[in-house]
Amino acid sequence: MCARAPFCAAAIGAVLLASAIAAQTTSTAQPPSTPATQEKATTASRFPPGPGRDALFKVCKECHGPESVLGQLKTRDEWSKTLDEMAANGATGTDEEWTNILDYLDAHYSLIFVNTAPAKDLALKLGLSTEIAEAIVKMRSDKGTFTSIDELKRVPGLDSMKLDAQKDRLIF
Repeated sequence: MCARAPFCAAAIGAVLLASAIAAQTTSTAQPPSTPATQEKATTASRFPPGPGRDALFKVCKECHGPESVLGQLKTRDEWSKTLDEMAANGATGTDEEWTNILDYLDAHYSLIFVNTAPAKDLALKLGLSTEIAEAIVKMRSDKGTFTSIDELKRVPGLDSMKLDAQKDRLIF
């Protein structure tokens, strides 16, 4: 029995170590994903987080899904008309949900009229600080309208990567 003691101690140690690892792995393991949960995660990842996103998913899921807004750029008024048409066709939501959806679509899927938008709109739609948005308006007032994204990038402090990410929405 003494000859086997080191072997037994090693075996018991190995079993305890394996048990501890298994217990830790089990407690941190994620449940297996299904095609439905994978699809939902993929859809959600294509929409920036923010107020109104969940309401968009809820209200739009019955007829067509939220993906229908991807690739569409509209003005706030056009999005408002689209939402009115959806409601007329049977989509349901609370007044607060409809308002949140409109604000979300305006912030993330509306055209940005660089030469006429007030600083508040530029800040919201481009994800800029108030100071940078006001600098855009000041440069526009002082030097005239912008004609390209390259001119807009000359505004001091403007993050050109943020601007590039929104370039399809910019109207000069």
